[in-house]
Amino acid sequence: MATTGTGKTARDVMHQGAECIGEHDTLRMAAQMMRDMGVGALPICGDDDRLKGIITDRDIVIKCCAEGKDLERTTAGELAHGLVWVDAGTSVEEALDKMEEHQVKRLPVIENHRIVGMISEADLAKELPDSKLAEFVHRIYARA
Repeated sequence: MATTGTGKTARDVMHQGAECIGEHDTLRMAAQMMRDMGVGALPICGDDDRLKGIITDRDIVIKCCAEGKDLERTTAGELAHGLVWVDAGTSVEEALDKMEEHQVKRLPVIENHRIVGMISEADLAKELPDSKLAEFVHRIYARA
């Protein structure tokens, strides 16, 4: 992505305190957490408190509900995907490049092997100049 440096890091633009769903927790619990927190995605953490993937509201609908699976028996870990993340000290430009490369709209931020936050489109909208935000949106949605 051709952007000029902002000097900001992933830590500067992320929203802090991303709450994980456990890999053994049900999709019903994940959906309830998303509702209660007003988010569309949750990081999935294992018993070792390490990131295992991410699950979105769309994953629950497409890969569980539409397939006739049971929300009470299907676990978040079964739908885990997208083990894509950045270190908290990564530049915003590198984070944007990674989001574009992997076509993801949410990116976990890791520090000392633990999740410390998430970068979402809303976070980018608050932090980036309009021209950079427009470029990001174009590159993410152009391939959709």
